[in-house]
Amino acid sequence: MPLSLSKRAARTVQSEIRAMSVACEKVQGINLAQGVCDTEVPAPVREGANQAMDQGINSYTRAEGLAPIRQAIAEKMRRFNGIECDPETEVIVGSGATGAFYAACLALFNPGDEVILFEPYYGYHLNTLVAVEAVPLYVTLRAPDWKFSREDLERTVTLRTRAIVLNSPANPSGKIFTREEMEWIAAFAKRHDLFVFTDEIYEYFVYEGQHISIATLPGMRERTITMSGYSKTFSITGWRIGYTVCDRRWAQGITYFHDLIYVCAPAPLQIGVAEGIRQLPESFYQEIGKEYIQKRDLLCNTLREIGLTPSVPNGAYYVLADASILPGKTSRDKAMYLLHETGVASVAGSAFYHGEGGENLIRFCFAKTDAELAEACRRLRTFPEKFKSQVSPLISAGKR
Repeated sequence: MPLSLSKRAARTVQSEIRAMSVACEKVQGINLAQGVCDTEVPAPVREGANQAMDQGINSYTRAEGLAPIRQAIAEKMRRFNGIECDPETEVIVGSGATGAFYAACLALFNPGDEVILFEPYYGYHLNTLVAVEAVPLYVTLRAPDWKFSREDLERTVTLRTRAIVLNSPANPSGKIFTREEMEWIAAFAKRHDLFVFTDEIYEYFVYEGQHISIATLPGMRERTITMSGYSKTFSITGWRIGYTVCDRRWAQGITYFHDLIYVCAPAPLQIGVAEGIRQLPESFYQEIGKEYIQKRDLLCNTLREIGLTPSVPNGAYYVLADASILPGKTSRDKAMYLLHETGVASVAGSAFYHGEGGENLIRFCFAKTDAELAEACRRLRTFPEKFKSQVSPLISAGKR
């Protein structure tokens, strides 16, 4: 037999987000494609990591993570999320929320298990499921408010369904699932005996509505795998510090797989995050919402001005916009056109759908410094005349 990639590798492709970031770099554009979050890192986080390095905290840690960060996470979960957890047996410090998700999938899914995703979905959720040979099922949220019904869930589930993945606030839609929707999902999960994997990485990025951790609902604590991290909150996406909180019955298996793949999260960076959790006041987290709602409104108003009608997000820091007026047969064509004409990178909506639902959508990220976001919006507002001549008749005719 000739040398070849595995079947698993053949099913896995590079993230469209990364592909657009590479394309953006080639033209030295402004990257509103990837959620790199290049705003300032809080001083206690930086200083905590530096002090840890100076004190020699540079070796392997326990697979679950160092005690100070596990204790800090447990206290934060109690205070902010309303979830009681034992830092010794129910908190795992992982290699980002994405790494936490991968380790949990390896521990809890068998090949062929079905897992329900809400779409538009986060591409890494889908590709992780493919990598562990789970079978994704889809509940499509309806724009512009990203609604679904209890009947949508029931139509999707089968006897082979093992779990449902929840991301709230959501990437890429910015949807915050309401309490009523959470109750539907909880009742559904209990009725069909499903795990709920909940990615809450954007829990502090809330503009309208309220963040609710589904593990706080009656009967959900034992079946919920809560994953989050500080990549976005502390603007440390490259540090890869995330965590999992779950019932101790599942924690040990998840820890084994995290140890096998990643060994441990970076030791001094764990301390930096622990110090951030411990030292930063509540006002820091409240300011996130105030700061980012201004960024959101600047971008959404700009997109409206140029005819790319946005679905205004209630949370997270992404905007899905209607790109039907842009030339191109696919959403990737449309995103590439925009990049080459303006130097502003977005992501094709097809990256977030299993079918053709995203072909007239593109996603923008507004987790940028004020200066860079303002420059991106300036570029978007100054399209070349060629584009304006194509767009104006369509806008006048209401074809948006």
